[in-house]
Amino acid sequence: MILQALTQLYEDLLARGEIPPLGWSAINISYALCLGEDGQLEEVVPTLQEVDAGKGKTVLRPQVKELPAAVKRSSGILSNFLWDNSSYMLGLDEKGKPERSVECFDACRALHHSILDGVDTLAAKAILRYFDAWQPAEAAEHPALAPYLKEIMKGANLMFRVSGVYAQEDPAIRAAWQTHYDMQGGAKMQCLVTGNMDSIAAVHPAVSGVRGAQSSGAALVSFNGPAFCSYGREQGFNAPVGEYAAFAYTAALNHLLSGKDSVQFIGDTTVVCWAEGAEPAYTDFACSALFGAELPQELTEQDISAMLKRLANGLPCTELPLDPNRPFYILGLAPNAARLSVRFFLRDTFGALMRHVNDHHMRMEIIRPANDPHTFLPLWAMLRETVNLNSRDKSPSPAMAAATARAIFTGGLYPASLLEATMLRIRAEHKITRGRAAILKAYYLRNENKECPKEVLTVSLNEASTNISYTLGRLFSVYEAVQQAANPGINTTIKDKYYNSAASTPATIFPILDGLCQKHLRKLGTGQRIYYEKQIMELKNILGEENPLRLTLPQQGSFNLGYYHQTQKRYQKKEEQ
Repeated sequence: MILQALTQLYEDLLARGEIPPLGWSAINISYALCLGEDGQLEEVVPTLQEVDAGKGKTVLRPQVKELPAAVKRSSGILSNFLWDNSSYMLGLDEKGKPERSVECFDACRALHHSILDGVDTLAAKAILRYFDAWQPAEAAEHPALAPYLKEIMKGANLMFRVSGVYAQEDPAIRAAWQTHYDMQGGAKMQCLVTGNMDSIAAVHPAVSGVRGAQSSGAALVSFNGPAFCSYGREQGFNAPVGEYAAFAYTAALNHLLSGKDSVQFIGDTTVVCWAEGAEPAYTDFACSALFGAELPQELTEQDISAMLKRLANGLPCTELPLDPNRPFYILGLAPNAARLSVRFFLRDTFGALMRHVNDHHMRMEIIRPANDPHTFLPLWAMLRETVNLNSRDKSPSPAMAAATARAIFTGGLYPASLLEATMLRIRAEHKITRGRAAILKAYYLRNENKECPKEVLTVSLNEASTNISYTLGRLFSVYEAVQQAANPGINTTIKDKYYNSAASTPATIFPILDGLCQKHLRKLGTGQRIYYEKQIMELKNILGEENPLRLTLPQQGSFNLGYYHQTQKRYQKKEEQ
């Protein structure tokens, strides 16, 4: 299903003219070797371009060129056509293995002769003359290479330019390469992806751009050991995928991964998404609605929220051309040595996906501090609430992050690991942020539990609630407010010392807190003391004479929400005054 969807995406992109045809790839090129008609190297021209790196900074990045498809090599010597690194194009490298570099150059020369020997054009002849005349032993001394030699030797990709024209733009050279590429392949079998008879790809092209995977690329489909083989077949013949489908799905996936705005990250998982037809508006909106990415148009969060609700109800948008019935795909990939692991792959209509996302945002809606301008929390901010921001590794648990994303995309139950990680941070930091309170609210709204009822799972303070755990959280917040009023500017409050105990064993801690509160009330003026005493009495009337000995995990969630709601109500009143 994944390969079929990516192959269809390739065909959609090809129809839109956004991806190279079969046998060609988008390659990052850093320098062009400028040759004269006699094949002599006349000049080296950088093809680097300035790219926005954010915060007003720009960096130099290789320019993407449409060139013959890359070969897949691990430790063997295999050359690319019309482009490669310095070992193949110049016979030079910085690894201290000159003999191997010469072998690489010889392989590159042999490949170009095998393809271009019958091509009678200026560019083809100049390239062959270059390979016949170039001396790798003397390359480092060439004056044209001197200004850029250090950067070239670091693995930069090079290509040819003859008399001001790039070699891959020569029609005769393109035709020669296409003929060579089409002739490759062995025995024909039925392709599992297209269903057509095709030459089977023994090794699939590499996929680049997955964070944490090998920089040279990793494989989505591969077989390299006897344990993975069957019926005497080797490598890709164990799951026969035709050359066309292997090229198409990897080209489409590499195209998605190369887009800065279309790639998102959840823990160690790299996420890409696309709509059938390859229209970018769907991807842009999905990334904005879920991950908080910016839309190309000037749309506010309120606009996005309104559009999300319309799509969730199956209605088209007027601001963007989005069809709620369009099939939409989400793919999550994680690194696994030289291979890629599929964390999740989801297919649904765009409207159904947006309905699940909208439901998630509604569950996460909670009163927020005045200095928090965001209407809804993007997924990365939600997962950040589960990690220690003072630790070295600030990444959330990969399994938990992937399970949470899957639950949001499909409308399923949130994983228990999300609740556990959130509660762990609350206990460790004694801090209930907007994000953590929203997670507790959303979790128990979706994963219903009688000990954390809906009456406490509200956006703001529910003063009518009689839930004991929720009321205890409210009372703790009032006790803290009394202490702060009696000791202005205090650094350490009762929350730092007693919060965890109060949330788990209230019968033991609240008598102590009550005694401390009485001492703090004596320091206040009459009006302020009466104001707090009234709140305390109202809450104690709900609680009754005895406090619970212990609170379960769901009851602690109610306690945390009560504390958060009461505290935010207190801050709101200060702002109003």
